[in-house]
Amino acid sequence: MPQNVRFFDRSKFVWDGELYDAQATADARKSQYETQEFQTRLIEEEGKFLLYTRRVVKNVVVEGEPPPV
Repeated sequence: MPQNVRFFDRSKFVWDGELYDAQATADARKSQYETQEFQTRLIEEEGKFLLYTRRVVKNVVVEGEPPPV
């Protein structure tokens, strides 16, 4: 089983959970992630292609009242 988390260039990426047999299939999925503003890394391991993704949170929405001080 592949590693769930890997670091590339000191950034944490998470495996998307799929084992791709063909690079073309992995590339298509990689493009989908990138249109959703994910950073991606595609690697080949033991004849399978693995896709790792990460997305930096840019906007945090906080609901409710702040706690009393």
